[in-house]
Amino acid sequence: MEPLRVLELYSGIGGMHQALRESCVPAQVVAAIDVNNVANAVYKRNFPHTQLLAKTIEGITLEEFDRLSFDMILMSPPCQPFTRIGLQGDVTDPRTNSFLYVLDILPRDLLIKTIENCGFQYQEFLLSPTSLGIPNSRLRYFLIAKLQSEPLPFQAPGQVLMDFPQIEFEHPQKHAIDAEKKIEGKKTEPNVCFDSSRQCSGKEAILYKLETAEEIDRKHQQDSDLSVQMLQDFLEDDVDTDQYFLPPKSLLRYALLLDIVKPTCRRSMCFTKGYGRYIEGTGSVLQTAEDVQIENIYKSLTNLSQEEKIKKLLMLKLRYFTPKEIANLHGFPPEFGFPENITVKQRYRLLGNSLNVCVVAKLIKVLCE
Repeated sequence: MEPLRVLELYSGIGGMHQALRESCVPAQVVAAIDVNNVANAVYKRNFPHTQLLAKTIEGITLEEFDRLSFDMILMSPPCQPFTRIGLQGDVTDPRTNSFLYVLDILPRDLLIKTIENCGFQYQEFLLSPTSLGIPNSRLRYFLIAKLQSEPLPFQAPGQVLMDFPQIEFEHPQKHAIDAEKKIEGKKTEPNVCFDSSRQCSGKEAILYKLETAEEIDRKHQQDSDLSVQMLQDFLEDDVDTDQYFLPPKSLLRYALLLDIVKPTCRRSMCFTKGYGRYIEGTGSVLQTAEDVQIENIYKSLTNLSQEEKIKKLLMLKLRYFTPKEIANLHGFPPEFGFPENITVKQRYRLLGNSLNVCVVAKLIKVLCE
């Protein structure tokens, strides 16, 4: 079989390209397109032999697309116009212009309606890496589509599947392709993980942070799920972590909002592009002093001075996950790296905008087999 000729739109740091490799589907990326110069520098480092076009998608004509003679498109369009946190501009947001342009010239106007009109068979999914045993909640919308008359074997018209279909000769797991974005108008929530070292039911929980009894119980259930790996399997062994420790000011201000996990936990929150700069809702932080009981620390903070509170919180040795560790959780291979001139802040931002390679690889395999 001839290798598939694949066009990668919104290529970013190459998550789709890496997923294509991981899927083991015979294919060649004939071109990657992205306007972000920082992301392109990372892409070039990791995929030096792929044609990378640093231009807007709107600036490419239909004739230019035709000359690439591609069989498959992989893309992850900007999700911000459709998320709850953003301005909720939907198709009026300028960041959707390139995606609407693609839909128009293929020709398309709205995704689902158009792929139906063009004769594609498709299936929608809502999937998270946790379903593949990866301890990171990153629930996302995916769509796979193939130009053919017969329905896909697992196709469920009108339904958004929450699990991967089983592939022949393979255990049931999960995977994805095409567009990774939040489902229209609302952000798909991660399985939020709040920290407590007590193993207790919701009714017995002592609420020493801004969390509910139900959240504590859910968190314990996640940590008890042996089908998911521990975070320690994704951590760097030899790394200077000094620059990643949370500063005292952040500890004091956000103590009750921090999502704290230990290396032995089997969960972590979705890492966003604001990780390392903002605290609330941007991702988990790692407690490296594993012998310190977090509950005891938090319950002792009452009526202490600011200096004493900081001293107590510092005992936990809380640090951010490194960019490499987040890349590991996203499924990028050990050899994946960043050019030296890319700052830590830029790395967090790029990874927050990226996707989970393992999930996408699985869906590509599902689609092609």
